[in-house]
Amino acid sequence: MSALNGTPPVFGRYAPASHVLIHVSDPHFLAGGAALGGRYDVERTFAQTLEAIRAVHPAPAAIVITGDLADLGEPDAYRRLRAAVEPVAAELGAPVVWVAGNHDERPALREVLLDAEPTEEPVTGVWDLDGLRLVALDTSVPGWHHGDLDPAQLAWLADVLAEPAPHGTILAMHHPPLPSHLPLFDILELRHQDELAAVIRGTDVRGILAGHLHYSAHGLFAGVPVSVASATCYTMNVARPAAEVNGMDAAQAFQLVHVRPETLTHTVVPVVDAPTGDYFSEEWIARMAALTPEERLEAFSRKSPQGPA
Repeated sequence: MSALNGTPPVFGRYAPASHVLIHVSDPHFLAGGAALGGRYDVERTFAQTLEAIRAVHPAPAAIVITGDLADLGEPDAYRRLRAAVEPVAAELGAPVVWVAGNHDERPALREVLLDAEPTEEPVTGVWDLDGLRLVALDTSVPGWHHGDLDPAQLAWLADVLAEPAPHGTILAMHHPPLPSHLPLFDILELRHQDELAAVIRGTDVRGILAGHLHYSAHGLFAGVPVSVASATCYTMNVARPAAEVNGMDAAQAFQLVHVRPETLTHTVVPVVDAPTGDYFSEEWIARMAALTPEERLEAFSRKSPQGPA
């Protein structure tokens, strides 16, 4: 197993992660492979995303895609997405967790992606990932863009969380329970957040994975860290003043989630073709591992000519 991608020598205080998740969001596929809005080649950027996923970790615990799987909810869009994702997931030995978003149509999603009855029932599920529990919620509201969780789904979640899991629980949902700094995004947010907070507060929920915003964001909800993955289709140019933020064909990314007993970390992985340096390598890792801690510290100090630029 690769020293960089697998179980590297422990240089610091933390042991390797017990679980690694791939968090992807908002592919917005269209039937026939059409470009989104006539300008965003969503299948091209998603193919680049899958290549990057292959590179970052050889055996993730799961690939989680947090909603807006299709832009118009077309059956062919879901077929194309499934055909793209499943071979990579099979190669990595990872289950795929499909989460419904506001652009998705539940009947088509359930039939094409889940091989289930094409009903309007919420798309929910529970996965036991070697002791880490992953729960998919459905915050979509058919025909609308805001999010919600009805009493029945909240009661179901409370029942799931009644018994803690060995490594705790992670929730996956489309609408993040966080505010946005962008004007009018409040009309797109998740409703009944107080009721959700009452269900998860004091449970073993360790993190919430979400999408919807088309830019990366982080915050706390009911004491639980929330991580929003950027989109793979297009992103919001948040370098502009808030009132002028619009979509751009740049900064597409996904997240690499490392789960440890002490903490969860969320690494934003850019999907970009750019020149990259070559200072760090498998050979460098092996060379550092052969040194004593004192020698390693000296070799990597700022005064060392061997240190990185």
